[in-house]
Amino acid sequence: MIYVLADLAGFEGFANLFRYITFRSGAALITALAIALIAGPRFIIWLRKLQGKEGQPIREDGPASHLITKRGTPTMGGLLILISMTLSTLLWMDLGNGYTWACLFVTLGFGAIGFMDDYDKVTKRSHKGVSGRIRLLMEFAIAGAACAWVVWYTGDSTLYLPLLKDGGLALGLFYIAFAAFIVAGFGNAVNLTDGLDGLATMPVIIAALSLGVIAYLAGNIKFSDYLGIHHVAGSGEVAIFTAAVIGACLGFLWYNAPPAAVFMGDTGSLALGGALGMVAVITRHEIVLLLIGGLFVLETVSVIVQVVSFKTTGKRVFKMAPIHHHFEHLGWSESTVVIRFWIVAIVLALGGLATLKLR
Repeated sequence: MIYVLADLAGFEGFANLFRYITFRSGAALITALAIALIAGPRFIIWLRKLQGKEGQPIREDGPASHLITKRGTPTMGGLLILISMTLSTLLWMDLGNGYTWACLFVTLGFGAIGFMDDYDKVTKRSHKGVSGRIRLLMEFAIAGAACAWVVWYTGDSTLYLPLLKDGGLALGLFYIAFAAFIVAGFGNAVNLTDGLDGLATMPVIIAALSLGVIAYLAGNIKFSDYLGIHHVAGSGEVAIFTAAVIGACLGFLWYNAPPAAVFMGDTGSLALGGALGMVAVITRHEIVLLLIGGLFVLETVSVIVQVVSFKTTGKRVFKMAPIHHHFEHLGWSESTVVIRFWIVAIVLALGGLATLKLR
């Protein structure tokens, strides 16, 4: 909105600042952070009144300490992230850029699916929520529509491969299916990771920061030519969206730090995972996302391995899946698991960024 007003003013004088993506990215981060911090206390009080003393249902088969320390904590805190991020995005991004609406469509769409799931859990006092099949169908419908639009908008259905200079595979319509899988997959991967206080939030911040850097570089023809990565015209604007996500997550983390005053729930985790996936699709760094968001991939793989192993052999590979619960059962404290997983997320993100120069 502010960009549009500055454009109408001809970007003259002070308004010239709003021409720069770097300035608006910083402003978007601060705006989202401020909204989350200011609105947080009253928002949490409202959630407690809405959900009563029970709060989010806790898995009975989880670590015993969770039944004591986490019972009564309200969920759906992802709404605070979505509100802060959306307002900041609308305020600072170029509303004439199609990528703005693609990011919001997926993020808010996945957030709505997560809200339905959280609401079902709270009202029915069960951790099961909406049917997994129905959730996946809705996620793929939203992701598929957004990815199809990106292909139409760019006229490009190529899957670009890391380590190759502008090298890729022309997949045609199959690219839409692949991209939708990445978006929906990451939505669920972040959802699986969100099991401990602050565990998912910081890795999302790290991944969003990395993808924001990639979006800025891919959107600048000079930087993209220098690095040998595919140039995506207009994608630099997406860096502002990732900055808004970071600011909203930082504000939420203030209240989600152990012991958490609120959980993000599926409302937040599905939305944030979908947002990461959509940014990767827009910038054409879907494969690199698997490394940058490697922690989320690891959590997902641990669940798949556990399920397949138990159904085929009757034995469990991990004491409990996702894998962060496995380490809790090994005796690691919750804070130890969270901080060590943050370190893993940082290392993987740096590895993903390193691929930009390895051409």
